[in-house]
Amino acid sequence: MQAQDVLRQLRMPELDDVRQYVRALPTNALMGVGAFAAITTYWFATRPKALTPPCDLMQQSIEIPGDEHARRSVLNDSNDNMTHYYSDARTMYEVFMRGLRVSNDGPCLGSRKPNQPYEWLSYKEVADRAENLGSALLHRGHSHTGDKYVGIFSQNRPEWTISELACYTYSMVAVPLYDTLGTEAIDYILDKASISTVICDVSEKAALILDCVGGKKRSVKTIVVVEKFDSDLVTRGQQSGIEIMSLKEFEAMGEANHQNPVPPTPDDLALVCFTSGTTGNPKGAMLTHGNVISNTAAFIRITEDTLKPSTKDVLISFLPLAHMFERVVEGVILIHGARIGYFQGDIRLLMDDLKTLQPTVFPVVPRLLNRMFDKVFGQANTPLKRWLLDFAFRRKEAELKSGVVRRDSMWDRLIFKKVQSSLGGHVRLIITGAAPVSPTILTFLRAALGCQFYEGYGQTECTAGCSMSMPGDWSAGHVGPPLPCNYIKLVDVAEMNYLAANGEGEVCVKGPNVFHGYLKDPEKTAEAIDQDGWLHTGDIGKWLPNGTLKLIDRKKHIFKLAQGEYIAPEKIETVYNRSDPVAQIFVHGDSLQAFLVAVVVPDPDFLPIWAKKKGFEGSYSELCSNQDVKKAILEDILNLGKGAGLKSFEQVRDITLITEMFSVQNGLLTPTLKAKRTEIYKRFKEQLDQLYTRMKI
Repeated sequence: MQAQDVLRQLRMPELDDVRQYVRALPTNALMGVGAFAAITTYWFATRPKALTPPCDLMQQSIEIPGDEHARRSVLNDSNDNMTHYYSDARTMYEVFMRGLRVSNDGPCLGSRKPNQPYEWLSYKEVADRAENLGSALLHRGHSHTGDKYVGIFSQNRPEWTISELACYTYSMVAVPLYDTLGTEAIDYILDKASISTVICDVSEKAALILDCVGGKKRSVKTIVVVEKFDSDLVTRGQQSGIEIMSLKEFEAMGEANHQNPVPPTPDDLALVCFTSGTTGNPKGAMLTHGNVISNTAAFIRITEDTLKPSTKDVLISFLPLAHMFERVVEGVILIHGARIGYFQGDIRLLMDDLKTLQPTVFPVVPRLLNRMFDKVFGQANTPLKRWLLDFAFRRKEAELKSGVVRRDSMWDRLIFKKVQSSLGGHVRLIITGAAPVSPTILTFLRAALGCQFYEGYGQTECTAGCSMSMPGDWSAGHVGPPLPCNYIKLVDVAEMNYLAANGEGEVCVKGPNVFHGYLKDPEKTAEAIDQDGWLHTGDIGKWLPNGTLKLIDRKKHIFKLAQGEYIAPEKIETVYNRSDPVAQIFVHGDSLQAFLVAVVVPDPDFLPIWAKKKGFEGSYSELCSNQDVKKAILEDILNLGKGAGLKSFEQVRDITLITEMFSVQNGLLTPTLKAKRTEIYKRFKEQLDQLYTRMKI
């Protein structure tokens, strides 16, 4: 006790001095100190924790032993590729059965009518309807050993997934169709796959099938239609020897002739996805259950500690189910017993669907991200608003760099809440794929939306993805390391001076997610997969020091100019697309010409803002017709090209401005939003020829 008394006496004078000093402070100073203390305490109490990456982000892939310099994911414990995640889900049929079990027969597939809430089918209802539909297919002569290909020609809706599950339940094969292929390509697919039954959503698509068949002898015997149809369609079908049935009566037929499921194995074919391509007939990529499962498993492995998918997750389904990007994401949802809500079928109503559904998972494509970015910046229409937006972005970007992902900061409440609410306010995962996305746009939206935001890369031939950015690595400009289900190696492209020894070359993929070839097309298969099982993608990649892959060029679409210089137009377009007023661009060259020209589609939202700063006024169409505006855009893209290190012969000499967007609907983009270069050239040949003519005068 004596020692404590001594200590107390020693401290007392110091405490008295502090008390006297504090009492002497002015009231406003005391209030400031108190406010600072309160803010500091609040900041420490609410300071978010950085997301823990699943690996060392400075080494995201490692080289496997051998002479090929192939790399694998560091998430694998060995050099073996991942084939599945859950032992009870090794086929797409088992994926659904697992979802049924873990969800405890919870809600599965949802749809809505205009201005109405979502209505849900339970997992058991979906499974029962799939068995009825599949039994009807068997009753009509289909089987897993004979007539096994079933066409699905529909927009995203519950019946799409039910039809697909019906195929899986009885070891049959789904063959997605989509109307942007055109009648010639659809006719080709029907013949190539010998499809006898096509399930359509609306009568217009059934009529399109009848148009394809016409008077030709085709395998189609039955068309099943989801929506109502009139007697004229039935009559047309009869004239072609095809029975038109409603989905309701088809399912009733199956219920009356019910068959026990015939579950597939991982090696059985699940889908034949016909890639539209940019030239020639579509090619049918044969994908097994094991292909799809390995891709699904790899995504789960990467996000298992940070995302933790559960039955509470909700996916908005609007990207085409005819393509594998959406299919794999839906597999991740179903395997965890979560929900899928389909959009109404009209992309113009997507924002309303998002607000109503409030999804947690949102797969997107770069074009949609570009529109979101433009809309946010378009609303910042004064210098003060632009400054605030940029300041808020810089603060959120700084958090991203330290690994923090959130949407509850002061900047979220003041600046970004509106854009977050436009997606429903509950999105926790966004993944983009199908085409490259601008690093500027990706970084901005990662900060603005405050959720885990991944970029993936792949193609149908490797099921969907072969690489994906890692949790915690929110840097842009790369597509992440190899997925845990595959290796990636780079091989020399000597004619373009890309050498594997320099860490550059054509991206090649090997693993259980690589497809089994093109349906009845051994020649094209041999072009895609070499004798050692490596899929050659045609993309040029570069390894970054941290083991991530950066896409830098495209092997295809190379041409020579008159002076013998090789040109890769997509590389140039990627640079020019960074220009603020440019929405889309098509770079063209000719072996008889010594320079390049281009077709530019200015951004209708951003052009007026950009032009006004340059001193130009007018409507969008007036600005596009203004030669001075054209010169200003040309100057802007040439400056970007120079800054990106484009050689003089890689820079365009002149451009023409058009107001027609390249789209799937007008046949200038594939359904995966890749440019149909031949079609774009045909459409704008006259304008391109005029550019060359003017330059010679």
